[in-house]
Amino acid sequence: MHGTGRARAARFAHSARCALMALVTFGAASLADTACADELTGTLKKIHDDGVVVLGVREASIPFSYFDGKSTVGYSQTIALQIVDEIKKTLGMPQLKVREITVTSSNRTPMLLNNQIDLECGSTTHTVERENVAAFSNSFFQYAVRMIVRKGSGITDFQDLAGKPVVTTAGTSDERLLRRLNTDKHLNMRISSARDHSEAFAALKDDKAVAFVMDEPIVYGFKATDPRPDDFVVTGTPLGYEVYACMFRKGDEPFRTLVNGVIARGQTSGDAERLYKQWFTQPIPPRGINLNFSLSEQNRALFAHPNDRALD
Repeated sequence: MHGTGRARAARFAHSARCALMALVTFGAASLADTACADELTGTLKKIHDDGVVVLGVREASIPFSYFDGKSTVGYSQTIALQIVDEIKKTLGMPQLKVREITVTSSNRTPMLLNNQIDLECGSTTHTVERENVAAFSNSFFQYAVRMIVRKGSGITDFQDLAGKPVVTTAGTSDERLLRRLNTDKHLNMRISSARDHSEAFAALKDDKAVAFVMDEPIVYGFKATDPRPDDFVVTGTPLGYEVYACMFRKGDEPFRTLVNGVIARGQTSGDAERLYKQWFTQPIPPRGINLNFSLSEQNRALFAHPNDRALD
């Protein structure tokens, strides 16, 4: 074996020993106590050196990532915490601290790029354009873009919004789709972009807008948790279909492998479907509301064949 091959083999053997030591020492000693810490790169090295993993969480992305009055909970928040558990095992750091920072649709990417957060699993759409600045995990949810309106408004599809005030959330793929529709179809909608989903839904409730255009599960979440859910209806031919994924920094293959491994195992083992039922077809905190949002065939297919492809 020539010199390069021997060196590669030695590095592989050392990495394998590190992985084994991390597994053996989990619960007893951290990776910092071994000779393996210098093997780490990227996000895993940052987390190891800082002694903390920083999660970007959402305040009102029901039922994905939201504050229930006590803590951050939700479908994708659970996935984020499963990833944290895997990080602890990989680093051999069972006491690793977890810090949460609330992010919005507008600031989540800058905060990731500025190393203020390490991972964001909320309701972030994986798009081809966003791949230019960030990396995305295997998708964990597929959905349609639709709108929520007041019942009796006479609005059933997007052409009914011509000349009317419409709200969406700033920094979302939905905003881009809505503005493109407005231009292409010459609808002359008066589009406003709210800071977050809660502010956008409030604009609809306050009659500042006739429709709130957003991801279908998000608007179903607001409808279900509103004190007067029967006042609203979700409608409209889908503007498109998109996927949610966890977001992390580009060029970090070890971290991508770890994150995708957690998501893929959950999906192919049946755990993802059980998690889905917990958050979409059963009562959820804090008020015990049931969204009654059955598992779609698209999500069933996604779970059967995990992948990290954008749909746009």
